[in-house]
This record gives sequence, C-alpha cells and structure tokens, in this order.
Amino acid sequence: MNVTISALTKYYENKCILNIDDFTIDSGALLGIIGPNGAGKSTLVKILAGLDTPSSGEIKYNDEAFSADILRNMTMVFQKPYLLRTSVFNNIAYPLKIRGVHPKEIAHRVEALIQEMGLKAIAHQNAWTLSGGEAQKVALARAIIFRPSLLILDEPTANIDPASILMMEKTIKNFYAQCSPTIIIVTHNIQQAKRICKEVAFMHYGQVLERDETKALIYHPTNPTVQGFIEGELIL
Repeated sequence: MNVTISALTKYYENKCILNIDDFTIDSGALLGIIGPNGAGKSTLVKILAGLDTPSSGEIKYNDEAFSADILRNMTMVFQKPYLLRTSVFNNIAYPLKIRGVHPKEIAHRVEALIQEMGLKAIAHQNAWTLSGGEAQKVALARAIIFRPSLLILDEPTANIDPASILMMEKTIKNFYAQCSPTIIIVTHNIQQAKRICKEVAFMHYGQVLERDETKALIYHPTNPTVQGFIEGELIL
C-alpha cells in the first residue's frame, strides 16, 4: 500500500505539532521514523492509522481517501500492547475471525505463527497475565496474522527485554520478506533502524528534516540537526 501525504498539519491549542508539505511512502517500503521526543512521530503515525485527524491536509492510500476498505488492510502496534481478556491463541486469531476466515485456516495460520514466534508454551494462557515482552509479541502476532498491506509500529520494542526485541525484529523482517507489505516503524533506537529499515526519515518539531536510505542517513547525514542527533545517540 502506498501512502501520499500533502500539506499535512496538526495543531493542539494553537501549537503546531505537525507540518509536512509532501511525503510519499511507496508500496513495499520499510521506513523508519526517528527523532527526539516531541518531534511529532507518534502523532503522524496515529493520523496515518486513522486514530487522529489532521488540522488540514490530505492523506491518500493507494490514491484513495481513508475508508473502511483501507482500514481492513492496515493495522498498528503501540508501545503499550492492548490485548483482549482471553487466551493468547484467541487474541492472535481475532483479526482472522472478524474477516470471516474458515476456522481450519485460522487454526493453521495461528499455530504456525505461534510456533515461529516461540509462543507455544503460553498459547492457552490468558493474555492479561503475560509479561511485557510476551504481551508485545502477542500484539505483533495479532497484527501480522491477517497479512496487512500496511503495518504501522509505534516504538513496539521500547519497554521490553533484549530477547523479545530480537524475536520481534526477526518476525518483522520475516513478515516483510514473505508478504512485501508497507511497514512504518517509529523508533528511538538507531541500531534497530539499521537492523530493520531500508530507509529512514528524521523528524524534528513536526517536520521531516531529512530522508534517505538507512546507512546513508545514519553515516552521512546532510542536515546539521540530524547529524547532531545521531552523533549524540551513538555516544550514548
């Protein structure tokens, strides 16, 4: 799914949070969005996911306005997972059930993904009893089980353990290799952007200051603000 942004703004109490003139995300992109706190990254992806409305501007998905059909082909994973009060299996199966997939196909796909992500031991455990890392893996599994054309990830590994981070990154890369979706991931972790993303955009004060292939932007940024951010992050 391609996404085209035109003259997008977002204001909160007369404060400009977003101001993006033109920004296109091609179908099959694997785009990282980095930048300091308060840059507007999360606001942007929430608007792209239809969870917030812009103050002005236009967003097109495959050259169409946001609609129920578009919504059915996209999903978002948040920094804090929101799971149903039921088993891990049922949580992951839910998107397939509401889309009318045959029960046998649901069982096959869910069991395969549970095996791939190392969730077999907790498959029948209530999702509300899971640790942070386990819950986030379940949230990612639920997001990709129906093979969305657009997957939006808002710092999905910010508060979990290193082993869970690596498993989620592996799952994201496998899903991308198998299904060629468009993936947008907000991350503060520059090393994670290097491991996952094909290209990166840097946001600051609601604007996109620079965008390039991942290694080019990280190792050879042209904008002084981008360079300062990256050098500070690498020192840390």
